Amino acid sequence: MIVRKLFAVICLFVALVTSTPAAVRPNFVFILIDDMGWTDVGCFGSKFYETPHINRLAAQGMRFTDAYAACAVCSPTRASIMTGKYPARLHITDYIPGEGNRLSQKLKVPDWQMFLPLEETTVANVLKSAGYTTASIGKWHLGGPEYYPEHHGFDLNIAGTHFGHPASYFWPYKGKSHTVAGLQQSGKESEYLTDRLTDEAEKFIEQSKDKPFFLYFAHYAVHTPLMGKPGLLAKYKAKTPPGEQKNATYAAMVESVDDSVGRILRKLKTLNLADNTVVMFMSDNGGLWPQATSNAPLRAGKCYPYEGGIREPLIIKWPGMTKIGTTCSVPVSSIDFYSTLLEIAGVAQPNKVDGVSLVPLLKQTGTIQRDALYWHYPHYWGGVPSRVQPYGVVRAGDWKLVEFYEDMRVELYNLKDDLSEARDLV
Repeated sequence: MIVRKLFAVICLFVALVTSTPAAVRPNFVFILIDDMGWTDVGCFGSKFYETPHINRLAAQGMRFTDAYAACAVCSPTRASIMTGKYPARLHITDYIPGEGNRLSQKLKVPDWQMFLPLEETTVANVLKSAGYTTASIGKWHLGGPEYYPEHHGFDLNIAGTHFGHPASYFWPYKGKSHTVAGLQQSGKESEYLTDRLTDEAEKFIEQSKDKPFFLYFAHYAVHTPLMGKPGLLAKYKAKTPPGEQKNATYAAMVESVDDSVGRILRKLKTLNLADNTVVMFMSDNGGLWPQATSNAPLRAGKCYPYEGGIREPLIIKWPGMTKIGTTCSVPVSSIDFYSTLLEIAGVAQPNKVDGVSLVPLLKQTGTIQRDALYWHYPHYWGGVPSRVQPYGVVRAGDWKLVEFYEDMRVELYNLKDDLSEARDLV
């Protein structure tokens, strides 16, 4: 372990001395939403949820139509963002701590890792060594206290613990089982978690404005428990749903997320940072279907191997480099952010990863070289009997193959002709 850590330090030093001068490095704001479906924002098709600020972000940058989370549940995708590696390579293949084994299951869940090892080199580790101030605000969910963000390259950790969702979205954010750490003492009555985290994000940006910074802003919303602010809840209850999306509480939560994005964009503009800040917006897995939202025309939702479980709304704004209002249909994944962030920062990549840099797509100077994208979920999910059984997925070009591990049954779809995966071509 000592040798591995020494090697990592040497690699980070090399990355530092060969990188772009700090004075010209851009800032990064990475906004990660929890459980937001592909069509949960207006610029990706929602007619019920109101997201003017996210829509404006898309109009200022590039919208990716075929962007994927590396897993259909949260912890593995978050680990892939931090490291650029597939969840299977990290052995973090389910949300932590998962659902374990039950007598109703045909297969035993394999041994897997319920934390992000300290030996892994995160994007925060590399950027911090290159002179960036780093902050993780919001959900972490990658292990216990010894694996919290402050041990993975972040100078600041606010509200990031081993819990995957809040007990309540209203102050003091307490429940019978747990609370959102660090926000109780300074809160106030009726304070809403999404707003409070945005307060903290704005404060960090203000304090870091004079040097390059990396803000990993991971909202707990729109994960359960479904709780919206009363005014927004009343607004959507009075609104007639034009389609399958009709949950007023969920709609209120989406609008609060959108308000947060608007506040961050305004803060960057007010501080004259907007032109030198790369903003990324994505979700960690598909929308919770059918309890919270509809992902139509995509099939199913969170945890499922179908598009509703893994295809995400991705927007990247890179001022001066990405042509505004553009759309990219090349399949990309959360494993690609690590290499992308480092290349944009002008920092040498210190290790081999599974993802590739999206810079050629963002600059529209070329494409990326990759044979396929892969998913490995050797777990059960959804209670007894489980709604979701262990599976693997491959997407190669327009083709998508799903294999279910219990009986090795396979399904084959052509996504170009059948986005809803309604016609199994096996």
